[in-house]
Amino acid sequence: MAGLCSARLQGEAAAFAAALRTLVNNPQFSDVTFVVGQEQQKVFAHRCVLACRCQAFQGMLEQGPASSEDSRSTVPSDGPFILGNVQPEVFLAVIEFLYTNSVTLNSHIALEVLTSSVEYGLQDLCKLCVKFIKDTVSVEQVCEALQAAVTYRQTDLQQHCLAFIEGCTAAVVRTQGFHELSDVVLAQVLRSDRLAVDELDLVQAVREWAHVSSAVLERPVPEVAALPVQELRLPLLAPSELVTLESQNQRDLLIPVETIAAAWRCHALKKGSGVPARLCRPRCGTRPRDHHRHLHSHTK
Repeated sequence: MAGLCSARLQGEAAAFAAALRTLVNNPQFSDVTFVVGQEQQKVFAHRCVLACRCQAFQGMLEQGPASSEDSRSTVPSDGPFILGNVQPEVFLAVIEFLYTNSVTLNSHIALEVLTSSVEYGLQDLCKLCVKFIKDTVSVEQVCEALQAAVTYRQTDLQQHCLAFIEGCTAAVVRTQGFHELSDVVLAQVLRSDRLAVDELDLVQAVREWAHVSSAVLERPVPEVAALPVQELRLPLLAPSELVTLESQNQRDLLIPVETIAAAWRCHALKKGSGVPARLCRPRCGTRPRDHHRHLHSHTK
């Protein structure tokens, strides 16, 4: 008698995904409802799909009527799951991915979907979001994308955004996204040798950033700017520019007096002694000044 033969045969994946797509936010046969966002939009789903595709949803569904204080949702005993802090379009993108293993993104929601993918532990969705953001990043959005990349430890996206900023720095520093960077991320940007902007313009951009951050955080300008200011390369400025800088600095104390004094010392001694070598190194966008030749040996 011949032995039993068996095999697992794969059907058409696209047809299967298309069929499941018809169940996305479909109230027919749905057994769980979410009320999403400030709009309180109802989103219908199926417990078995959510639970088998995402451990975070499995835990949420197993939790039952009682809700923990730090949960992303609340579950009234007689009602649906309440998700008030996420946009309906973003949540629906997550649901679409869970049902079809694909996602429809646009530039308005991609970063928020990335955030949700991290919160729900959906690594494959996270990768799709990162790819989309890298492919579509713009001058207006690159700083927000960089901030998210640092926050969620997406190294590949972080490097991509930094390279983008290096290529069009003068335009990026004028955006709202630049003014909303954290001090840590801004300092990271300022460490780059490849920024395509002159140092004098960069000082002004940091000053504008500091005043915005000071107003938002309700903290003094010198306090919010302490970390980024350490990365400004004041020895690259000409004496006349330092004079103007000192005058401006009297109004907001953006830069510590000793930092400006160190830049003056470089001019007096005609070398970069007393300051870190990186602060004497011209960037890609630095306009040449006569005294830069004296700094050259210090940057080697």
